[in-house]
Amino acid sequence: MFGWLRNAISWSWTYLWIIWFSLVLALLYILRVPTMLQELILQDMKSHAYIVAGAVASVISSVLLKYCSYHFDSLTPQPLRTWLSTSSHGSSSTETTCSDDEESNSSSSFSDSLIPECKVWRNPMSLFRGAEYQRFTNMTGREALTYYDMNLSAQDHQNYFTSEFDVDKPEYEIMQTAWRERDPAIRLKAARKALEINPNCVTAMILLAEEDCETIVEVEQMLRQALRAFEENARKNRRPSYSSCYLSNDDQMSKRDTNVLIYIRRRLAMCARRLGKLTEAVKLMRDLIKEFPTSYMTNIHENLIEVLLEMQAYNDAQTVLARLDEFSLPKSATIVYTSALLKVRYVAERFSPDVAAKRGLTPTELSAVEAIHKAVEFNPHVPKYLLEMKSFILPPEHVLKRGDSEAISYAFWHLEHWRRVEGALDLLRCTWEGTFRMLPFPTEKGHMFYPYPTCTEAVDRELLPAWHELSTYPKKELPFAILFAAGLCSGLLILLVVLHQYPKALSNLLNAVLQWISVPLRQISDTVNIVLQAAGFPSRHS
Repeated sequence: MFGWLRNAISWSWTYLWIIWFSLVLALLYILRVPTMLQELILQDMKSHAYIVAGAVASVISSVLLKYCSYHFDSLTPQPLRTWLSTSSHGSSSTETTCSDDEESNSSSSFSDSLIPECKVWRNPMSLFRGAEYQRFTNMTGREALTYYDMNLSAQDHQNYFTSEFDVDKPEYEIMQTAWRERDPAIRLKAARKALEINPNCVTAMILLAEEDCETIVEVEQMLRQALRAFEENARKNRRPSYSSCYLSNDDQMSKRDTNVLIYIRRRLAMCARRLGKLTEAVKLMRDLIKEFPTSYMTNIHENLIEVLLEMQAYNDAQTVLARLDEFSLPKSATIVYTSALLKVRYVAERFSPDVAAKRGLTPTELSAVEAIHKAVEFNPHVPKYLLEMKSFILPPEHVLKRGDSEAISYAFWHLEHWRRVEGALDLLRCTWEGTFRMLPFPTEKGHMFYPYPTCTEAVDRELLPAWHELSTYPKKELPFAILFAAGLCSGLLILLVVLHQYPKALSNLLNAVLQWISVPLRQISDTVNIVLQAAGFPSRHS
């Protein structure tokens, strides 16, 4: 509520000149009565003088305000575009796990045709609903996930875990309904019913692991049970459970089985990461990437990078980043900020802003600073969370690249990695704001990346809970000239109305104020004159 009120006030001040002209016209309407104006002019010529002076000053102030507003608009092109985008349209799409359907459009309240650059991606670092999100809700009474975010997850699950060949299988038909159900209790009830029909229903076990298990240990046990059931089903169908050679893009059943296998093994690796079994987590992820090269499209490399940083295996993390450059995968906050961190750790411990200002930056320091500028340009929201200038929340299940949701997801897991490198946060604090000097118009022209999309705020408001204070970029702050002109206009208007209603009282008050101000000024003048005479300078009266 307060954020909406602050944004409304900021926007209204930008166009205050319209309000001011309306007030001027209203004042002229009040003074339009011929008898009142004629009586005022005939009785006191001074009143006529101050009315004319006030009107002239008001017109000048309004023109000044309009000029400042125009100048401000010229510095921030298309001022209404960002504001309108928060209430009109955006676009989103979600990622899938296999072959040709790697990116599928998600139904939402946004239009893909208007803002095609805003895609919503499945968060590779998303938490478990039952063991993590639900615990947060039980402790705080706040919902960690929005309906829009959960609706996208439901669509993902339908793409991952359903197939056209499940029509004659009652347990899978139940699960198709369960994935579309909004009520968590009904989903869990449907999953248990599916297990009663078929104890080896893998997708039912996945749903229970995600939403019913209350601890990570229970989640891991349920996922291992699901993996054993998958292997048993694969043996019954005479298909190899750990090979992708039998897969084909035309085989819908094979694609569904692949999605299920990748999902289970990936979540098992994330359970190992939660439980501190880092070596096991790295092995599971590397094996998954080796056996299923298409798993790169699920951004599993971001999970691998985070675990390697937790192990302080910086060389291995650098190798993963170099491999990603070969694949030319889309950039993300994890990639660009990890690249910056790996360069910063060589110079952060010995870096001193004062020394660098005197002797200049060394090539290594310059490379680190450029990496920070590149990362900040990609996602300018991250530094505020890393520097703890802004509190972050649990990451959502979907993120918008270059948006606040991605910044929250990155900082939630990587803040400790930056803290562990001595001096890294200090170097980030000294240099990150320098990026904005290179980007005077970030929404129109970028330096290392495409211009910053204008739809991020609208999409992030759908992905993040309403109680979170959204980080917006770029922020348009009103120049002092506009605020001064607005204050001058308002002051003149108030003074003119009060002077019209109470001319004598206000005149006496002004005389008293002027006399009160003139007395110390006269004393200062006399003191200065005495000092000058004592110093041998001629008196100003002589």
